[in-house]
Amino acid sequence: MRRSHLLILPVLVVLLSGAGQPAILRAIYTDQQKADLDKVSAYLNAIHSLKADFVQIGPDGSAAQGELDIQKPGQIRFAFQPPSPVRIVATDGNIYVKNSRLNTVDRYSLSDTPLGILLNENIDLKTNRSVLGVFEQSGVLIVQARSALNQNRSNITLEFSLPGLELRQWIVKDNQGGNTTVALGNMQIGAHLDPSVFAVPAKDPKVAQSKN
Repeated sequence: MRRSHLLILPVLVVLLSGAGQPAILRAIYTDQQKADLDKVSAYLNAIHSLKADFVQIGPDGSAAQGELDIQKPGQIRFAFQPPSPVRIVATDGNIYVKNSRLNTVDRYSLSDTPLGILLNENIDLKTNRSVLGVFEQSGVLIVQARSALNQNRSNITLEFSLPGLELRQWIVKDNQGGNTTVALGNMQIGAHLDPSVFAVPAKDPKVAQSKN
């Protein structure tokens, strides 16, 4: 994946990053941790559609913002505000990354990412082998996960507010050790979303013709 994409893919920056890692670790939870994961699972399962604003802070401190849309099962869109040329759409088992400046559309498999934690209809984090840990810190419930089953360290952290459970932000660590943080605001659970929001992005034919 291009480095330019790494800075603007809030969940996908660690796509397929676990290759070559040793044996898979399995998490062992206390009763309290099991209860916490059940609570988070119930919260996520109650979300069938969602609209929110987001602010993304890259490893170099650069900021971008836009709108996040989710429709279960399996659909998500990150619409970045200008000057970012990127739009990300997941649908029908694939993730599409459009760069309007380069007039490119790259496709990846949704199964190669941890997005199921947010996009699946029946979520059970206790049995999800991507989840490696859960703990409470400073009034925040933190769930740690990995992007691929053949890696042993977490590189995705989901943070939920307490006591009123709500997804607030996630942090992704890339292969270079840099952190990308995506914070959510103005969340609308149950929002009506037009199906066209999740249409597969296409290259601009006018731009393609101008290059010929």
